[in-house]
Amino acid sequence: MAIMSRQTLIDILEEASLSRFHYKILLIGCLVYAFTAMNVMLIAAVLTPIISEFKLDPLGSGLLLSVGYLGMFIGAITCGVLADRWGRKKTLIFTTTTMTAFTAANALAPDPLTMGLLRFLAGIGLGGALPQPGVYVSEYIPARYRGRFLGLVEASWVYGALLSLLFPYVMFPIVGWRLTFLVALVPIILVPMVAHFLPESLRYLQLKGRVNEVLESLTREGIIPKGFTETSSTPPRGRKLVETLKELWSKSLWKRTLLLWVFWAVLVYTYHGIFIWLPTIYAKEMGLTVVKSIEWTLIVTLAQVPGYYSAALLLDKVGRKGISIVYLAMAGLGSVFLGLSSSSNDILLWSIVISFFNLGAWSALYTYTPELYPTHIRGTGSGTAASIGRVAGIIAPTATPLLYAYGGLAAPFTVFALAHFLGAMVVAVLGIETKGKKLEEI
Repeated sequence: MAIMSRQTLIDILEEASLSRFHYKILLIGCLVYAFTAMNVMLIAAVLTPIISEFKLDPLGSGLLLSVGYLGMFIGAITCGVLADRWGRKKTLIFTTTTMTAFTAANALAPDPLTMGLLRFLAGIGLGGALPQPGVYVSEYIPARYRGRFLGLVEASWVYGALLSLLFPYVMFPIVGWRLTFLVALVPIILVPMVAHFLPESLRYLQLKGRVNEVLESLTREGIIPKGFTETSSTPPRGRKLVETLKELWSKSLWKRTLLLWVFWAVLVYTYHGIFIWLPTIYAKEMGLTVVKSIEWTLIVTLAQVPGYYSAALLLDKVGRKGISIVYLAMAGLGSVFLGLSSSSNDILLWSIVISFFNLGAWSALYTYTPELYPTHIRGTGSGTAASIGRVAGIIAPTATPLLYAYGGLAAPFTVFALAHFLGAMVVAVLGIETKGKKLEEI
């Protein structure tokens, strides 16, 4: 019976051909990300009638949105720590259940305060769920396919965003905004799928010294032959959160951490600042009805599909760094021109440009994030970076309507343009290339 080293086992995982096992991981990761996106964006389509019913001013409506991102901030960092301690699987089940239950409960909110509390609780699950598929998939897929697979997981966001518009487009005229929120219960079907079909992270089990579970999982999936054994390693000592956070800013990792924090902040601020408010902006700028404004937003959101896939398919050829810089810069240019637009056609055109390139940049970021940290802090590092993005997400929903109220389209979109350009510059200065490398080599 052969005795294999830990590195040799990782080599087997890296050299494996794509199989049903890898595509199963991809499918579940995509579904989790898509339905999380649906629940994050669901409020955008029905925001106008909510503002009307609760008689909210720009500040009040912005704060109602921002409190959800406060929950996402807390969820991103705390659930990242849980992923490193509990494992990816248990954390994914917890976050999916939490975000499903509390998003649907918005249907029962009698006033803005209650809705804000429910959005906060839902945000904990939403913020915790978003980083997990990327961390999970990055630890299974061979380096030569990792960029493509992670890009495809991130690309599934657009389908969730489309569902968040399609459901209200059909349901709102019939049942109103409250019952429309009940579609947030759909993602609960993911819980048994994760529980029964998704194994625990292989590298996580190795790191915890649970080698037998690694071997059983790999053998069951046909990745390694029966009878393969490995010398059991001693589990590493438990790490305190403070130690982990200090390591993120160590000499070898501080540039990566700064890069990811800025990148996440830029894309969360711009995406959620723009697309949460887009149906409402369309309704005000063009005098559209709620349903018609949703229709326009659907058209713009469809541009995210080629944006995502163009970036995802280029990540393993051009590289993470180059794609990030180009797509961020082009989204910045689109923001400049939208802010200067006066006609409906120009607003629609530049909305599509922003939609395409902003979402392509997300594809690059989602691939980049888990690659830049070693296994023992990957969950915490990814979750912390996402949580910094949620800080920007807290600001964006309130800043956007205030800027728009006092400066028209030019004010918020000038800020969006500057944010995109800042992101491109930071990636150019601090970014490293990771394409084609094993996680242990980065």
